Amino acid sequence: MSDTAFATPVRVVIVDDSALVRQLLRTILDGDPRIQVVATASDPLQARAAIKETDPDVVTLDIEMPHMDGLSFLEKIMTLRPMPVVMISSLTSRGAETTLTALEMGAVDFVQKPAVDLSVGLADLAREITDKVVAAAGVKRRLSARCAALRPSAGPAATGGPAPVPLNSCAERAVVAIGASTGGVEALREVVSALPPGMPAVLMAVHMPAAYTGRFAARLDALSPLAVKEAEHGESVLPGHVYIAPGGQHLELAGAEGAYRCRLHRQDKVQGHRPSVDVLFGSVAAAAGSRAVGVILTGMGRDGADGLKRMRDAGARTVGQDERSCIVYGMPRAARELGAVEREVPLPRIASTLVGLLAGLGRIGEHPPSGL
Repeated sequence: MSDTAFATPVRVVIVDDSALVRQLLRTILDGDPRIQVVATASDPLQARAAIKETDPDVVTLDIEMPHMDGLSFLEKIMTLRPMPVVMISSLTSRGAETTLTALEMGAVDFVQKPAVDLSVGLADLAREITDKVVAAAGVKRRLSARCAALRPSAGPAATGGPAPVPLNSCAERAVVAIGASTGGVEALREVVSALPPGMPAVLMAVHMPAAYTGRFAARLDALSPLAVKEAEHGESVLPGHVYIAPGGQHLELAGAEGAYRCRLHRQDKVQGHRPSVDVLFGSVAAAAGSRAVGVILTGMGRDGADGLKRMRDAGARTVGQDERSCIVYGMPRAARELGAVEREVPLPRIASTLVGLLAGLGRIGEHPPSGL
């Protein structure tokens, strides 16, 4: 179920150079009573006219098109007429890299084009496509000029980054778990780049396919003083490292304090996802208990709510991103309503809040239940 309900249908412009894809997407979107396709366009020139004429709620945008590539057109949209955009990307390595750039530029979400048999493949993705379009229409964010500026995707972290924060022995042995979905690329980039050296181990689950998570880890690694990598099965979990769940696999924290390791597996999807935030949070609750901090960020659905509740019940500190700064407030809202969130803070304060909670850890398990 979508996190957003509308009294009138969400008005959509489809932009794709393939006539077949345009027709398939129109059939899927018009088949949902929540959505109305108001125009289609085969290239950015037609799209510009269609957007000006129809003033849609959402644009679905192909990445590779004639006359102007999707990224260049996205930049123009975010500069001249900011609006929610859902990218339609290919499964290629180049497509994954470009899609990550698009999300950093301000695109709300993306859908992967099937590599073969478009008709069947897109039909199988119908619910994902419609839910993402509806969620995009409900975005409550300031679409500003900063969305138009392409941020560096590689290179060393900028000088003058976050200063080391001394942590006591309890904090050094702690584990941080973070989960995100829709809007998570931008949110995680902001949080991870602001974390200081000397952090305890950080494990993250974000709803991304396999072609994306390794590249996403590399992009974060270039921006952070911490070592960011895609998690590997059986590897030791070390302070100063960030481990991202690989697409298509669940990530769990295994072992005990002083000998934690990553456990990966391909068991059934949870809340419709693999990797699942619930699976990660649940394993951290079981293995680390009060030696952990959990953070749930922007995302559609309720993945992570149950797991974060398990963490809080086990004595962990828990943080949720607040509604105003979320791209989609679904996951943090579900966690808050379940009583899993100890405190909500805006995205720019997530990193400092996390560091403050870690620095404030006294003897393990000794903190006020409310944390307020």
